[in-house]
Amino acid sequence: MCGIVGFWDFSTTQTSDWLSKTVGTMADTLTHRGPDDEGIWVNEQAGIALGHRRLAIVDLSPEGHQPMFSADGRFAIVFNGEIYNFPVLRRHLEQVGYHFRGHSDTEVMLAGFQEWGVRGALERFVGMFAFALWDRQERKLHLGRDRMGEKPLYYGWMGKTLLFASELKALKIHPHWQGEVDRDALALMLRHNYIPAPYCIYKGIYKLPPGTFLTLRTENDRTVKPIAYWSVRSCITQGLAQPFSGDETAAIDRLDSLLRNSVHQQMVADVPLGAFLSGGVDSSTIVALMQSQSALPVRTFTIGFHEEAYNEAPYGKAIAEHLGCDHTELHVTPAECMGVIPKLATLYDEPFADSSQIPTFLVAQLARQSVTVSLSGDGGDELFGGYDQYFWGDRIWNAIAPVPPPLRQFAALLIRTLPPTAWNILFRTFNLPSKYFSPAENMQRLASVLKVQQPIALFHTLASQWPDPSQVVLGATEPLTLYSDPQQWVQEMELFQQMMYLDSATELPDDILVKVDRATMGVSLESRAPLLDHRVVEFAWSLPLALKKREQQGKWVLRQVLYRYVPQALIERPKMGFSVPVEQWLRSGEVRDWAEALLDERRLHQEGFFDSQIVRQKWIEHLKGTFNWKSHLWTVLMFQAWLEAQ
Repeated sequence: MCGIVGFWDFSTTQTSDWLSKTVGTMADTLTHRGPDDEGIWVNEQAGIALGHRRLAIVDLSPEGHQPMFSADGRFAIVFNGEIYNFPVLRRHLEQVGYHFRGHSDTEVMLAGFQEWGVRGALERFVGMFAFALWDRQERKLHLGRDRMGEKPLYYGWMGKTLLFASELKALKIHPHWQGEVDRDALALMLRHNYIPAPYCIYKGIYKLPPGTFLTLRTENDRTVKPIAYWSVRSCITQGLAQPFSGDETAAIDRLDSLLRNSVHQQMVADVPLGAFLSGGVDSSTIVALMQSQSALPVRTFTIGFHEEAYNEAPYGKAIAEHLGCDHTELHVTPAECMGVIPKLATLYDEPFADSSQIPTFLVAQLARQSVTVSLSGDGGDELFGGYDQYFWGDRIWNAIAPVPPPLRQFAALLIRTLPPTAWNILFRTFNLPSKYFSPAENMQRLASVLKVQQPIALFHTLASQWPDPSQVVLGATEPLTLYSDPQQWVQEMELFQQMMYLDSATELPDDILVKVDRATMGVSLESRAPLLDHRVVEFAWSLPLALKKREQQGKWVLRQVLYRYVPQALIERPKMGFSVPVEQWLRSGEVRDWAEALLDERRLHQEGFFDSQIVRQKWIEHLKGTFNWKSHLWTVLMFQAWLEAQ
């Protein structure tokens, strides 16, 4: 695991010393991603500069140093991530005549690019990665990213210079940097909590999409688009065209085998290794498969909270005890959680508002005290239909679809005419349930849902924080995304599958994996996700929906694998989110004071990004308890905190 940086300066006026100093300074901003080693390489004639920070995981010797060069000297690479199947690829390459100096996966990558070309090599790699590959012979630069988007890569042009790096903070060090906030991207952030690829908070800077590579030859290539070598869409298309034909037992056996192999490959490390364990289906499956293949107790880590509604620690401890793991559990106080908030703007580097970023950082910090690599269960919900909202969406659409649209529109209008306080009184008077949101917010959400015309638009509504961000962000026009403009082939699937696809292609790489990457790398910890092995992903999408959801419960086939290692009684319980009580924090104490300062009306007006009246209204209603606007407010607060840190 590492941090990569670089640039290609087409002005041809910079000296070797200037190139070296600049890329070295850029790389220094990523020391947290790679505290063990650093390296730079420049070519003054070409104007290319590559920088690297290394967190040594495999081959701790100097033979793993980067930038690394191919045996024939043609290619130079900086690489972030892991190629899990590199021993298999190495053996194949040795059979056709390649010789290796060390034992790193980076050296195998270089030989692979020589032997198979960029696309051919990428199609053979199994792993998580982002890289920059300079072809000295053809003077071409290749940027690439893994299939599911586990490792980040930003790129963009500033004048006559192409910049690229693992994190934005490195780009901002370059002397040619001129960062201007992209208001359209900010509107996307208010809707989703995050900014979907390829967009970025800065104009002219992009995220390289998962499963793509970009090849540049000249300055005129600045409009060249990334090329996909794999996509969730192609995976789904193939799976639906050639579905798994075996029975239930065969499906369970196959998934068990694929996951065991994935876990086995991802347990390879020359440093201490462990796993995050919440006690849920996904993380418990990974830990169970790790322990079944380990002679020593697997080190596991769980964060607990004193607030019972947010505390999963007892479940993780029970699983660890059953499996015989070496378990570490830490209960954190509200003060410790809130102490993370000032770090978030720098840690995430781009406005990011998934509040589970706080406990994710804390569990990463805990694990790093004992291990350098930690496996996680990320991806299980998206691949096997585990999120509650998939079931909500199905039920809601089935309930409202038979109602004529004009009648639904009229009902929505009636709901919005009744003031919020009236709905709160009605719910209290008749003792109506309102588990997740205030009564008034529940009814406002219902009104929004009643107005949708298509099932996929329902999911877009359910997945949105602010329903119309362009009204909140001044001067913004919200760009289209897969959620707001799905292609026709998506709408031909069942709604449940549509929701799984959209989350797999957008929310997983741009929210979940960003959250984990920044939190773990912020403490120099490598996180690996065995469920995201593309062979597991492809198999999951070949399975019929009936093997994923049964009796209003998701992940059926994954659960059956887990039950082979852990008693069902230890697993079955209501699903909990990895979250913190932001709603209460915003109403009291230091967090309220912090939020009040960032949401000051004069400040909002002076900065000019938000409609101050709309934001202040939400803030006042939240403080009064009329609405629970925590999600809306958290998105604004995370941008405000980020802006203050610039």
